[in-house]
Amino acid sequence: MTVPPSDYHKHVASRYNYAFGKDAPFLPSNATSQNGEFMSPKSFLSAQYCGHCHQESYHQWRQSAHSNAFRAPWYLKNVNLLIEEKGVQFSRHCEGCHNPVALLSGDLSQGMPRKRPFEDEGVTCSTCHSMVSTTAMGTGSWVMGTPAVLVDENGQPITHPVSDGEILAHLDRHSKAVMRPVMHTSEFCAACHKAAIPRTLDDYKWLRAMTPYDEWQQSSFAKESPLPFYRKDVVSTCQTCHMVREPLPAKSSDYGAKEGKLVSHRWLGANTIMSQYYKFDEQAEKTVAFLRNGVFNIDIFALEKEKVPADSSSFIAPLGLVNFPISAGEAMTADVVIQNKGAAHSHVPEQRDFYESWVNFTVKDANGKTLAESGFLQADGNLDSSAHSFTNRIINNKGEFNDRHQIWHNRVLAYNNTVQSGRSQVVRYRFHVPKDLTGSFSLTATVKYRRFNQHYIDYAMNQKHYPEPVVEMAGQTRTFVVGENAAVKPGDDENKEWMRWNNYGIALLDAQQYAASVHAFERVAAFRPDYADAFTNMAVVQILWEKYDEARPSLAKALELLPGDPRALYYRALVERNGGEVNQAITDLEAALIKYPRSRDALRELGFSYYQQHNYVKAREIYEKLQGVDPDDLAAHYNLAILYRRLGQKDKASFEAARFADQKDDPTASVYALEFLRKHPEVANESVVWHVHDITGDPVKHSDKIEYTYMSGGGE
Repeated sequence: MTVPPSDYHKHVASRYNYAFGKDAPFLPSNATSQNGEFMSPKSFLSAQYCGHCHQESYHQWRQSAHSNAFRAPWYLKNVNLLIEEKGVQFSRHCEGCHNPVALLSGDLSQGMPRKRPFEDEGVTCSTCHSMVSTTAMGTGSWVMGTPAVLVDENGQPITHPVSDGEILAHLDRHSKAVMRPVMHTSEFCAACHKAAIPRTLDDYKWLRAMTPYDEWQQSSFAKESPLPFYRKDVVSTCQTCHMVREPLPAKSSDYGAKEGKLVSHRWLGANTIMSQYYKFDEQAEKTVAFLRNGVFNIDIFALEKEKVPADSSSFIAPLGLVNFPISAGEAMTADVVIQNKGAAHSHVPEQRDFYESWVNFTVKDANGKTLAESGFLQADGNLDSSAHSFTNRIINNKGEFNDRHQIWHNRVLAYNNTVQSGRSQVVRYRFHVPKDLTGSFSLTATVKYRRFNQHYIDYAMNQKHYPEPVVEMAGQTRTFVVGENAAVKPGDDENKEWMRWNNYGIALLDAQQYAASVHAFERVAAFRPDYADAFTNMAVVQILWEKYDEARPSLAKALELLPGDPRALYYRALVERNGGEVNQAITDLEAALIKYPRSRDALRELGFSYYQQHNYVKAREIYEKLQGVDPDDLAAHYNLAILYRRLGQKDKASFEAARFADQKDDPTASVYALEFLRKHPEVANESVVWHVHDITGDPVKHSDKIEYTYMSGGGE
């Protein structure tokens, strides 16, 4: 029996702007209600109501980014810019994750009140705890069920007010109402922490916006892919890191605590400015500690001398473990290896165009005087334009940087310097040892972070030089002397020598320095002849270098040391298929998928291998499995369009062909990036994967620099 629409739905529908079709009321967001209808905001219970029994959870939530997802002024500034340019209906794209109640209530339409429901609660308790399912498509890809804190004897949600006593008398029915298995998965978080810019928003084409979920799924933390360079013993989900179970604070109570511990509802991440703005000192302190908790390993790994005697080496590595001389007046380059070891996603994740993280590199004499520096903040708060930053540049259709996060004008990335989980970057600094220097000098490399670049926060807050906290996430200092430098005992926090070479090799690989990368991994194998991944890593480089035959003995050695290793089998399959050995490639890929059935890379390569054999039914099956992991895999769209057509499934073929056409790269978009880089030579250097920051010029005047620390405040 068809259930008639509710009176509330009919009331909203009669005046709602169905800008994207009657069958898609919530686009550009992918969110929807269980029956596709609008929902009264009164059906969502307030966070204060939940706080009756969950006092500590409420306290933590109030200071979280979820709680303040809608009301923060820097967010409102951006979403109101979108509304002014295109209309309130386009803000559904944003509010599906920032204010779900406003989206579902039908409020985001012309003529609706600007005072929006739950505007002070953003992502409130009853939004997350009422979602019944999500998908990995992101951009609010959730389905909202009926909000309730209790179900009846038949398991149906009770929609009228329920007393605290009634809930406490039926905790099992309370749990059924508010907890679902999906909430314990990373896929639950993927609904919002993965996003795309659809054609319905930008009037151009589909563009990927952010991919933290995908990055996690392919990282060692998820244990769903055999390809990461390092291996984890246990699975870590989003909740493992961002919802840690902690002891319940003294003089606090929460019925959700188990054995005196409560799952954190702070969702600690990197939102440093929110804590400052709302004077959440407790959240600020915990956020800084979170950012400093082993995300990075920094290794000032090598010095490259420009002029050396014929009997000396120009490359000195690894620093601290070798003897070498330094002369006053020498020009040299320091190789700094930055390893993202503690995050299950890239740094920085999500909105890279206005978040800001960079390397501050200094050369100082024994008295602490700065001789050279890269990555300083200028007097106006802006970052040194030549600093190495973990960011990107999103360019619009005028060849300009989208400096106000106008994602609806996006066209192309000029570059992307983020560090993926488990991988490394090498950042190189050229400097001079002063001719008159005697004694010692030091090199310091520090990864720093602040929520927004100065330009955006000044715009958002309507204030020049708006003060923003800067967090030093990790750093390392090495001290040298003019003269002979002897090896020193490694510090307790330093990696083993083989791992230092391994991280350097990974960084060189990503910088497309293939010969040097192979050499680094050979050094790893010399230290660890029992370490199978050292040999697989050599093969990875050789495959990317298109030296497939040279990869074979490396993979054979890896599989000798670690028989049946899925990582080595995957790469051997690539070598075999390149040599025309498709049957062997299929055997190896299927073996890898037995242990890693959700490896999107192995599924993609296996689907193509079956396609090469003209086994279209099996190829279709594999590509459909791939779409179950990543609904937006471009290769799956392309090949399924062909496969469905050949198997007589024309409607499905047309659908996949249309998805491929919309999601494939625009071949003309690179023009916008080239135009931007031509206009901005100061940042063009960053678009080259292997570049040097030359800081041999005049020393920085420290009076021209400014940095801010946390500003103390009150409570909430």
